[in-house]
Amino acid sequence: MPLELQTVDVFCSTPLSGNPLAVITGADDFPTADMLRLTQWFNLSETAFLLPPTSPLADYRVRIFTLDRELPFAGHPTLGTCHAWLNAGGTPKDPDHIVQQCMAGLIPIRRTENRLAFAAPPLLRSGPPTPADLDQAIRFLGIESSAVLDAAWIDNGPGWLGIRLASAQQVLDLTPQRSWPGRIEVGVVGPHTQTGPAFELRAFFTDHNGTVLEDPVTGSLNASVAQWLYATGIANGPYIAAQGTRLGRQGRIYISRDTTGQVWVGGNTHTVVQGSLYTT
Repeated sequence: MPLELQTVDVFCSTPLSGNPLAVITGADDFPTADMLRLTQWFNLSETAFLLPPTSPLADYRVRIFTLDRELPFAGHPTLGTCHAWLNAGGTPKDPDHIVQQCMAGLIPIRRTENRLAFAAPPLLRSGPPTPADLDQAIRFLGIESSAVLDAAWIDNGPGWLGIRLASAQQVLDLTPQRSWPGRIEVGVVGPHTQTGPAFELRAFFTDHNGTVLEDPVTGSLNASVAQWLYATGIANGPYIAAQGTRLGRQGRIYISRDTTGQVWVGGNTHTVVQGSLYTT
């Protein structure tokens, strides 16, 4: 039997401007090795496998893979998989919100007329980096230590180390190393001073070959950056973040915080490809 495939553009502001995600349905019996093999074949930053939930509280379950590993949580696969589930006729148990089950637990998702938004999960690691970790990030980014206004672990699954610079232009001007002898995941943020998006973000990480990649639009990073910016008083009310600019994308991420302090990360989602996938 063929698998069902949807390719979803996530955090897009215009058609084909966000981060693409392959969502596979029907691979319930696939071994982990086959899911990873299919992910590597698609060669996208992540591929998601939509599965029946095992928790009675969840509407669906997802397994999220990068090119070399499975992630407990990632943001653009969360919104993209939810979109694909709804597009395939999924009906949530509670009409007010959807509950995704993943390795990180149960993730609430809410929808409005225009977009989906997920509740930012708690950080797995926080606090300042060691001097050695910070020095590694500075050398990787090719900047002076004086350019760093703040740095913190903001890891909610992928492993992000956050670096805050003084301006969006400084973020856009970064030219990091093209390869690195070890795994690194660095997210950089800086404020815009003109009207439009409030902050510019870039996300850099190494693949299993040590090659440095830049992610077009990163939900997990935006979630943890928002928690960091709110906690340190850099952000107060809702804001829009931009990402992917240097890659020719126009990613837009809608950040808000409710009265309980929960951070919500929203974005537009759009199905670009839908059909059958034959693996034999």
